[in-house]
Order: sequence, then C-alpha cells, then structure tokens
Amino acid sequence: MIAMCKIELINGYVRERVQVNMEERRKNNRRKLISTIIVKRLDDSSNHEITIDIADVSKSGIGFNCGELLEIGAVYEANLRIWTQEVLHACLEIIRIEKKDEGFNYGAVFIGMPESEASRIEVYDTVASLTNA
Repeated sequence: MIAMCKIELINGYVRERVQVNMEERRKNNRRKLISTIIVKRLDDSSNHEITIDIADVSKSGIGFNCGELLEIGAVYEANLRIWTQEVLHACLEIIRIEKKDEGFNYGAVFIGMPESEASRIEVYDTVASLTNA
C-alpha cells in the first residue's frame, strides 16, 4: 500500500489532499534511471521548456521530480536517454502529482510510443531482472 499526498489546482489555488492506503496501479515494473532531461509542453502554445529529474522508467511510463507545479493531463515532449544510451522520443501525459519537501514527484504515461521503442525498455528490464536474480 502507498500513502500519497495529491495536489489539486482549484480556481488557481493549490490544495493538498492526503490519501492513504492507495493500491499500486502500475502495469509494468519500474527500473531506476537517474537522468535529467528537458521536456516541452505540447498541448498549449507556450513552448515552455522544463528540466526534470528522472527517477524511474517502465515500458508504460516514467516517474520524475520537478521543482515546478505541472498540471495533471498536460502533455510533454521528451527525448529520453535509456540505459543503453539509446534516445527514445516520447510524449508524456502527467497522471500523478505528489508534493515533496523540495518540489513535486510526478508520474506520467507514455502516449503514442511505438511498441518497438517500448520493448527496448522492457528488454532491458527483463535482462536486469535476470542478472539480479
């Protein structure tokens, strides 16, 4: 079970809501990946670029930290360098926000990522799991 503090933006004001005993909803295993990338919002005309610190990656999504408050449902473009040093072009949709002492922790799902690119993450996860077993 997971305890989580969700952030909501209501009428332009940030409101925190604490939820406890949340069930894990991830579809795929997360693998730690320490990296920093710049993402650019796609679903508005601002073209504002944001630096994020990646915490973990799975075939279906990414966990990251950022000092800025982003919106749930916002879509960002990213070029993600994975463990093999390959760069995957990806679009991320923010689905979870958690307030931390220094900034925010986010969960995002990949949208429109070709299966061939998602499988690169899955293959690395499988190999890493077998080597650590």
